[in-house]
Amino acid sequence: MRIAVIGGGPGGLYFSVLARRFGAADEITVWERNAPGETFGFGVVLSDKVLGAVERADPVVASELRPMLAEWDDIDVHYRGTTYTAGGNRLAAMSRAGLLTALRRRCSQLGVPVRSGIEVDDVDALAAEYDLVVAADGVNSLTRQRYAETFRPTVHTGKTRYIWLSTTLELDAFTFYVVDTPGGALQVHAYPTSPHTSTLICELSENAWRAAGFAEAAASHQEAGESDEWSIALLADLCKDILGGHKLYGNNSRWLRFPTVRCETWRHRNVVLVGDAAHTAHFSIGSGTKLAMDDAASLAQCLNGQPIAEEALAAYEAERRPAVLSLQRAARASGEWFENVDKYLHQEPQQFAVNLLTRSRRVPYASLRRRDPEFLLGAERWFAAVAGGEVSRPMLQPLALGGLELVNRVVVSPEEVFPSRGGVPDDLQLVCLGGAALGGAGLVLTGPVSVSAGTGAPGGAGLHTAEQAAGWRRVVDFVHAHSPAKIGVRLGCYGTDAPSPDVLPRVFADAAARAADGFDLLELDCAHGGLLSALLSSSDGERDGRPLRDRLRGPLEVFGALRDVWPSERPVSVRLAPASGGDGSGALAEIANEFAARGAAAVHVSVGPHSDPDAFTDLIRNQAVRNKECAVIAAGRIAASDVDTIVLAGRADLCVVDQPTVDSPWFSPRGTPGRSAPKEQS
Repeated sequence: MRIAVIGGGPGGLYFSVLARRFGAADEITVWERNAPGETFGFGVVLSDKVLGAVERADPVVASELRPMLAEWDDIDVHYRGTTYTAGGNRLAAMSRAGLLTALRRRCSQLGVPVRSGIEVDDVDALAAEYDLVVAADGVNSLTRQRYAETFRPTVHTGKTRYIWLSTTLELDAFTFYVVDTPGGALQVHAYPTSPHTSTLICELSENAWRAAGFAEAAASHQEAGESDEWSIALLADLCKDILGGHKLYGNNSRWLRFPTVRCETWRHRNVVLVGDAAHTAHFSIGSGTKLAMDDAASLAQCLNGQPIAEEALAAYEAERRPAVLSLQRAARASGEWFENVDKYLHQEPQQFAVNLLTRSRRVPYASLRRRDPEFLLGAERWFAAVAGGEVSRPMLQPLALGGLELVNRVVVSPEEVFPSRGGVPDDLQLVCLGGAALGGAGLVLTGPVSVSAGTGAPGGAGLHTAEQAAGWRRVVDFVHAHSPAKIGVRLGCYGTDAPSPDVLPRVFADAAARAADGFDLLELDCAHGGLLSALLSSSDGERDGRPLRDRLRGPLEVFGALRDVWPSERPVSVRLAPASGGDGSGALAEIANEFAARGAAAVHVSVGPHSDPDAFTDLIRNQAVRNKECAVIAAGRIAASDVDTIVLAGRADLCVVDQPTVDSPWFSPRGTPGRSAPKEQS
């Protein structure tokens, strides 16, 4: 097989090395547009996992890279005059130039020619001459553009501006700084590249970037390869306390906005994409070089194991696509966190540090504990002091919800409708809700409960007759008698035979008056399929054209009627869901604010199975709800193991989890005799 490789970056060179070592090709030639030794950028991050894979694939390359590595264990978060350090991260970096030099040298040893200074502008001709063309030509791939109808790429451009720089400042950890500027936070991502140099990435929101005057420099004409020296000088002044007299240096350094590239396929006949040509993931998780090198190794192995190139390319894409998609999801969460960093600046430094470390949703609580137990213990102590509890896991800290004291942050709320006769709750509700209370939940919520005849889910329970109220009182009394848990009722109007709008508030108020005989909390259901949800959006789930204030009028009237009859010392929450057919985040935040302003003690956000359960609550908790006394409840397939992270990072105050069991190791409710402390989970 004869292989042509377009692009002499890490992906193209590493593929060439491995393909030759594995015997996958008789001839391999690399075309690189830049001259030898000409490279842009500075340091590249390589995890222990990547380095281990390189060592297994080619010990010669690994032996060249090891002496050039700057390794570190810690992540330092500098914020509001404090520094919090989290260890156990085991990362390394090196200069991009050093990596490319080592890979070029290895190509030469293996007889792989690298033709530098040649731009491949006729991919068709190359594909006709060679058996396989591997396109590793970067984020602006001409190959991807040439066969766009096959690859069907999409490019999503990030909101923030960033610039890649170097400095002689010596660092021994990955370091994150927040620097105040007139228009918002300047974020500095910095890490060691060698014993005497470090890489800095400076990032600003669009508003902060313009307010600082960088737009003027970006508009000025610069020759190809030149750096934006005016911006570099201004950044050096803004970061003078960080740099301590050290200088900043550029290398074709200009302001950029990060492009996230996705392709529906990476193959076109005998042409295949690898690395940034096929996909990108935000730089904040240090993934670009890793993805390219992982692609290269996978493709080389598939070509070695499959005698037919077409089958090898299919195997390569099938193997790599799930891993890439997973990393892109994490990178998107991480990138969006940094895009919205101004919204987290109200957090206390310790919580801010935890939030930053767990922003990608890929660092579970148990991992934090394994990496640095002292850092986590400090965060637990801080959270316990704020919550007024004993030092323990955040999920077990108490919470005052209005006048209601909850023993922990765990909520159980069944989604299914339990069949009942005449809407009267029976043993099924008793077993389900009572079991959740015995299992350790701080708050149990009923499933959907209808407020009038004909408005419930088929066979579901109601609260519009005395018999139904008595059935619910039996469930409530059991929970109160046998556990410290509190219990709430979710009231809604779900059927097609709904009351007229003018009587709807009274119907809800009547049900609320019955619920006041025992229930600790009342929840107004404005989510997923109920009448109030329909009032907020049109029948197909898309927001209609009416102003939000008009759509809110009916639900807010119902909420006011409930508050009038419900005991003032007991909380009322509102259950919401983002609109389908889009993220619905803007409208959801406005709706949450309206209810919070009228006294809602909590906003319960329920999302679908394919959404990050805490993404919308994070938005509401940290970016939207102006009434910080209003708690936020996250719901949507949250594992009990994730509650600690979500709560400690400040993305929600409570979490709805799958129903725990009496023997669950996740819970140790106070006041329950004979229950051991939770075991550490792996």
